[in-house]
Amino acid sequence: MNQWNLNDCRLQDIKHEPITEEQIDEMIALAGSAEALFSKRARKYKELGLKDKTLNDGDIRALILEEYTFLKRPVLIHEGTVYIGNSPKVVAAAAAALA
Repeated sequence: MNQWNLNDCRLQDIKHEPITEEQIDEMIALAGSAEALFSKRARKYKELGLKDKTLNDGDIRALILEEYTFLKRPVLIHEGTVYIGNSPKVVAAAAAALA
């Protein structure tokens, strides 16, 4: 993210300013599914035994709204496209979009 041009972006620290229902719904619509936004690396994923459960988009949406660590980060929404996570491919695509 350090190499991104964030001059015209609004940053939101979701620890202190939780995402809203409207925001998660927009992200799900842009991503095509809630699962695309869901982090299975969150500590609570193991603690709650979610690995052994079948979660639908509604379940995932509720979990993300309840606990911010279930959201893959960072998330960038730019010109109708959502960029999720920090894989090299996603970071490069987001950087190109912001250039």
